[in-house]
Amino acid sequence: MADSKDGRPNPDELLDRVQREQEKARRGKLKIFFGASAGVGKTYAMLNAARQLRAQRHDVVVGIAETHGRAETVALLDGLEILPLKDIEYRGKWLKEFDLDAALKRRPVLILIDELAHTNVPGSRHAKRWQDIEELLAAGIDVYTTLNVQHLESLNDIVGGITGIRVWETVPDRIFDQADEISLLDLTPDELLQRLKEGKVYIPQQAEGAIQNFFRKGNLIALRELSLRRTADRVDDQMRTYRQERAIEAVWQTKESLLVCVGPKPGAEKVIRGAARMASQLGVDWHAVYVETPKLQRLPEAERARILRTLKFAHELGAQVATLAGHDAIETLIDYAHSRNLAKLVVGRDYKGWMLWRHSFADRIGRRSTDLDVVQIVRDAPSPQATVASARFSPPRPRVENLWHPYAQAVAICVLAAVVATMLSPFINLVNTAILFLLAVVVAAARYGRGPAVLAAVVSVGLFDFFFVPPRFSFAASDAQYLLTFGVMLAVALIFVKLASNLRYQGRVTENREGRLRALYEMARDLSAVLVPEQIIDLSREFIEGTFGVKIAILLADERDKLQPATAGHSAPTVDLGIAQWCFDHVEPAGFSTNTLAGSPILYLPLRAPMRTRGVLAVEPVNPRWLLIPEQRRQLDGFTALIATALERVHYIEVAQNAIVKIESERLRNSLLSALSHDLRTPLTALVGLADAFAQGTSGLSPSQREAAQAIRDQAFRMSSLVNNLLDMARLQAGEVRLRREWQPLEEVIGSALKAQESQLARHNIRVALPADLPLLDFDAVLIERVLSNLLENAAKYTPPGTEVVIEAALVDQEARISVSDNGPGLAPGSEEAVFEKFTRGERESSTPGVGLGLAICRAVVEAHGGRIWAERPPGGGARFVFTLPAGTPPEAPTFTDEQGLPGQERAIHE
Repeated sequence: MADSKDGRPNPDELLDRVQREQEKARRGKLKIFFGASAGVGKTYAMLNAARQLRAQRHDVVVGIAETHGRAETVALLDGLEILPLKDIEYRGKWLKEFDLDAALKRRPVLILIDELAHTNVPGSRHAKRWQDIEELLAAGIDVYTTLNVQHLESLNDIVGGITGIRVWETVPDRIFDQADEISLLDLTPDELLQRLKEGKVYIPQQAEGAIQNFFRKGNLIALRELSLRRTADRVDDQMRTYRQERAIEAVWQTKESLLVCVGPKPGAEKVIRGAARMASQLGVDWHAVYVETPKLQRLPEAERARILRTLKFAHELGAQVATLAGHDAIETLIDYAHSRNLAKLVVGRDYKGWMLWRHSFADRIGRRSTDLDVVQIVRDAPSPQATVASARFSPPRPRVENLWHPYAQAVAICVLAAVVATMLSPFINLVNTAILFLLAVVVAAARYGRGPAVLAAVVSVGLFDFFFVPPRFSFAASDAQYLLTFGVMLAVALIFVKLASNLRYQGRVTENREGRLRALYEMARDLSAVLVPEQIIDLSREFIEGTFGVKIAILLADERDKLQPATAGHSAPTVDLGIAQWCFDHVEPAGFSTNTLAGSPILYLPLRAPMRTRGVLAVEPVNPRWLLIPEQRRQLDGFTALIATALERVHYIEVAQNAIVKIESERLRNSLLSALSHDLRTPLTALVGLADAFAQGTSGLSPSQREAAQAIRDQAFRMSSLVNNLLDMARLQAGEVRLRREWQPLEEVIGSALKAQESQLARHNIRVALPADLPLLDFDAVLIERVLSNLLENAAKYTPPGTEVVIEAALVDQEARISVSDNGPGLAPGSEEAVFEKFTRGERESSTPGVGLGLAICRAVVEAHGGRIWAERPPGGGARFVFTLPAGTPPEAPTFTDEQGLPGQERAIHE
């Protein structure tokens, strides 16, 4: 928030802060009652807080509260205004849901909405309850809500791995992070298990199962730790925001943290290992930082390569790695520690004693910042093998003439300044002549850096003394004061050298940073306009090869997640498909500079998009050291993310286009089917009636004529059935079918279906196996009869005479499971799902009549009832079609005694 140099606030940050505060003032306040699991008392605490506010005459309304039948929770609702729930029809049932429009119209100061992660009934304005809450907050209404840790999106898979139960209702972490207040409800596992046993969380029958599954003590301990850590992380973020807003630079040691300083001296690997062990023991994050000053820029290539390897080693051990640019390494490190609230600095200590007249690096940090703890770890002594390896890794040194060329240029500038001063000597005095030589030093420093500039300073003083100070053409001085002039002139020249060198260094750093940002921006801009993967590959090759001077290839995955060989270009590297496939399957980098197959000269990076991995980027560096620099690797990772996101965007554009075409084709086909079905139904009805009458009045006909009349009747009925299927499919697709659900026995519908298919099943053996305790089910009898009829007709069509057809039913996991199976030829391998598509028929479709709509109608009807349907290939052969219906809780039939002494329900069965 404050400028590090003079403490003045940054105007842009001030304006941004004011705008954020104004926006926050207009929004409502969100308070989340957060817990590790159900039963810790979130709803109870929320209602209790609401009652306290109501007692203080606050306008409090209960939007929805899930009490789960707990008496003490229900009691807290007394005296609170409760908003009526909204009735929404879904699949023939009326369900109650939170009424968002009523809440906005009522506009209370505070509204209570339980279960933040709840999924709304289809047909609601928003799919998720947290979206309802966002709209209420935007309207300026304060909200209290509840949330369990397993519903946080970032922790959902972790909790699933711990408990073995995956929760599908999740909340984005930003909702949790943006909440104005988090109230953590914490119970020990033993206390929560005791509440379960006492029936304060679930009813006793459910509690036993919960204790044996989700609510095991180990699970509860892990969930409790996750909720405590997540809350602590949020508090830590709030603390950092507070420090930034108030420009607090001093470190607050609220959380253990480590900052490791990587220096140019050998032996830093031991420091990195020690810091990694400390971070592991403390359970904290740690950073590894290298500060590159102008002086360190002149290090030999071997030493620079060693520093890069050390940073890579720290990254592999889990550190957040950064390379910083600055004039003063100590000041830069202290600023970095203050900005990230890192309390402990870990530095290396020489294996030999430090010079008595110089303070160590750790001592100098301690003198400049008294709020940082400094830990010293002794560095290893450099080994000859390491020196040889570094020399082997380093690129060849520059030629001698190239190395001394800047020095010669600097001397030439000084000679030119002497010539100009000689020409102007009749018109200027010695002071102005000295300024000309200082100008030459500044020019040399700006163009060639520190070393040539220092030489220019010494040469300038010598030329000034020899050619212009009396006695001329001699290094002797006639006046002792000239010695002071020489000293001041040299000192000023050296100061100019340092300032100009620092500015040149900062300019180069800024230019490199600006170049990286510009390249990312230009690539993102160009990729946003492409529409096909080939354009993405071409643009990516152009940007990455132009930016890094490397050769690249992009391998994309097919529908089976197998990488396809890259199109060979003029500069494409030779890719190892085995390494690339490993990189894709494990979503981890491989090859050069990684831990996997590091001997490969090519670096393989997975193209990981938000939804899935789209392919692999193969990079063959010309200068291997270039990709070891952290900034360059981060930029390459940024390019990789842009490519992956662009590929995913293009993929979903293609999916959307195909979906639109499919929807339009489906709509046209349904319209055509509906029109044909309606137009054919009237003449078919007459034809069926005439054929039926003709077949029944065959007393005066010959046997061949009677057979023809019966064939006409059968074909007319078959054509009528096909037209009915077409019309039903069109109605189901258009959503025009309303279910007429009733609680009724399944055996009656099975009997009706068998009666309807009696003629087709005449040459098959039928067996019905229904349990005696099968309860009443809630379904539309006409539609479920159609499902059974289609399945039985399907079995009769595709199985030879004499085949056994079995109808079975059972109650499994709160749903009735009905199956129709046969021991005929069965289904083709892999066709279990395809047979349910419209106009799809079995393998014997050439000789079997039909249009392939029966199973598609079955699936539409079953799913409309909230069930599922699938096909199986039993081990003994044949085919089995299974569908489910929700069991539900049937209404209790009234029991009364008649004059025979039988209860009414039993009498109905008896009769």
